[in-house]
Amino acid sequence: MRIQYARRGRLRYSSTRDFGRALERALRRSGVPMAYSAGFHPHPKISYANGAATGAASEAEYFEISVTEQVDPDAVAAALDEALPEGLDIVSVVDAQPGALADRLQASRWLLEFPGVELADLERAVAGFMAQEHVEVERMFKKGLKSYDARGPVERAVTGVAEDGCAILTMVVRHTTPAVRPDDVLSAIAAATSFVPPRSPRATRLAQGIWSSETESVADPLAAD
Repeated sequence: MRIQYARRGRLRYSSTRDFGRALERALRRSGVPMAYSAGFHPHPKISYANGAATGAASEAEYFEISVTEQVDPDAVAAALDEALPEGLDIVSVVDAQPGALADRLQASRWLLEFPGVELADLERAVAGFMAQEHVEVERMFKKGLKSYDARGPVERAVTGVAEDGCAILTMVVRHTTPAVRPDDVLSAIAAATSFVPPRSPRATRLAQGIWSSETESVADPLAAD
């Protein structure tokens, strides 16, 4: 089964490992007929896909589970949602289609909120960044410091104002290796335009799925082909 869940409120600070522990407890409490690996230390067969970085909220996180018998997706959704802590919320459960889930997660749509930033300043910074063809950023990985382009994967970047008057940036970022995260884009904007917000923006992943260059949209990865 393929499952979409949201990470909201203070639970945006939970890591993938934290969620994994909470999910295994929830699966046991909810009575989902889980399949387990073989060997001396069997584990439930769960596969996680492209989780957002710790600190980012998300409405579109995904994982797969293997079950030992046919179950109703709506019943699984209700049982898991009840068993998970508040802030980790099940959005959708479907039977898995053929093919890998990871292949259907091609791009993400992000919302960044900039408290204390004037819209005009954000507009100028984003326009300056999008005018570039290539902007290098650096990040420390397990194998050391790595430099990569943070401009190329950004397909769209639109500024605006939220209902509370906060300046916002909505952007679509294609999934690449290494993955370009919202903080990478902010570093690239700073490198290209010297724009640095007074405090870190709030990042929320609104969607991830199949990228269409024709419609410039991100399609639901759980939808039927």
